[in-house]
Amino acid sequence: MNRRVVEGPGDWAALRRAFRWTVPDGFNMADACCDSWARDEPGRVAVTHVGHETRDWTFGELKDASDRLAGAFADAGVGRGDRVGVLLGQSPETLIAHLATWKRGGISIPLFSLFGPDALAFRLADSGTKAVVTDAAGAEKLAAVRGELPDLAQVFAVGGGTGRDFWAEVEAASPVDPVPVGAEDPAVIIYTSGTTGPPKGALHAHRFLIGHLPSVELHHEGFPHPGDVGWTPADWAWIGGLMDMAMPCLYHGVRLVSCRMRKFDADEAYRLIADQRVRNLFLPPTALKLMRQAEVPEDVDIRTIGSGGEALGADLLAWAQDALGVTINEFYGQTECNLVLASCAGSMAVKPGSMGQAVPGHEVAVIDAEGQVVAPGTVGEIAVKRPDPVMFLGYWNLPEKTAAKFTGDWMRTGDLGVCDEDGYFTYVSRDDDVITSAGYRIGPTEIETCLTGHPDVVMAAAVGVPDETRGEVVKAYVVLRDGAATEGLADRLIQRVREKVSPHVAPRIVEFVDDLPMTATGKIMRRSLRDPGAR
Repeated sequence: MNRRVVEGPGDWAALRRAFRWTVPDGFNMADACCDSWARDEPGRVAVTHVGHETRDWTFGELKDASDRLAGAFADAGVGRGDRVGVLLGQSPETLIAHLATWKRGGISIPLFSLFGPDALAFRLADSGTKAVVTDAAGAEKLAAVRGELPDLAQVFAVGGGTGRDFWAEVEAASPVDPVPVGAEDPAVIIYTSGTTGPPKGALHAHRFLIGHLPSVELHHEGFPHPGDVGWTPADWAWIGGLMDMAMPCLYHGVRLVSCRMRKFDADEAYRLIADQRVRNLFLPPTALKLMRQAEVPEDVDIRTIGSGGEALGADLLAWAQDALGVTINEFYGQTECNLVLASCAGSMAVKPGSMGQAVPGHEVAVIDAEGQVVAPGTVGEIAVKRPDPVMFLGYWNLPEKTAAKFTGDWMRTGDLGVCDEDGYFTYVSRDDDVITSAGYRIGPTEIETCLTGHPDVVMAAAVGVPDETRGEVVKAYVVLRDGAATEGLADRLIQRVREKVSPHVAPRIVEFVDDLPMTATGKIMRRSLRDPGAR
């Protein structure tokens, strides 16, 4: 079944000229990524889960399990518009939870399994989440903050723990017919890090899957090919893991590999790629840098690699070509509007350091403060024009923040860049304070709030500092109360953030300072702290 939305690779300019969006009014991701395949080819393998045991899941099995979970949700009062948190790592249960939520007309919320109670409590309270699907460890975290979450009525736990037994509920429930939904109906809230306040929930419609497909198909060089198998080490709680690999694989009927890799290990990754015959990968830059340091097994046979989050550089691109026989295709996007720029070796000359060109179907430009497109070679803000199927509906319950994201029809990314005369975009810097570390976009506010919750901390500021492997790591500048003892305090503060927010945002460096640079209105000048000469 050919489901490609763009025929490529080929001449990029010609592909852009010929492309037209087709978004059916009744499009919904549960049908597109599961039920339609189950009707035609129920025995087709959808997912291979690699854990204590390795097991293939067919589309027929995914449909049956998600139909039954949808029935359990219905019994629990979860219906159209209700929010369901998915607090799990890569697993079949993660996919089943998303599919079942969409079948109920609900909105799924991917949640990182390493989030601490503070991070979880904010997202669940802000979204008014009604149910959460998690595991025993997640259920324990939720139990600690349940009193702060009046809307949270049900917790379904995989493998035991506090709450309703996930698989017992699935097995006992009767399947229910999906609630009719359409392309413009809300489907997912993905929280994105902010710099001037708490995280914001980017609300997406079912159509945003279609919006991802041109880039996925092109940066994977005509995806899918016969024999293609997809995997990413990126957690499915993030838009990169979920929408750059997992859902596009299911949409195209490509076998998706699922593996709970809590900490990335290059040798383990190579073994997985070889054992599962993985041919198509989304690898964040940090993973590529670590894989470069390991020996490549002879039985690895990779066809395509996509990467994004930070520039790779000519050396890493050359290594991939020599060691893996693959040209890494880089891409760019945001949680609010993902995969709008890409490189594609089969369609264009690859320029090291460039993110490529605007993907067919997406209008991207570099604009000035007034929203005017600047001349080639001029630094400005990267922006994407609406309407666009991949663009978010808005920030959850934040209409003013949503409006501020736009100048006219241009959605401002907050990233500074340059577009040359050939249409290649190069990233310059952020126009905000988001920290990019190991492919994660990290906002300082949650970190700072957690640090200042310690009785010895008066003020704190978190910034990114350069790191050879991760791109950036988090550094915290901390002002202490008079008389506070500093011995061992830095380690305790780091551990506090690890436990209360998440390990991936915890500072690697803590520096105690007497004061912080502030604006006249009392805002911390993080830009000054990022300047090596500022301290």
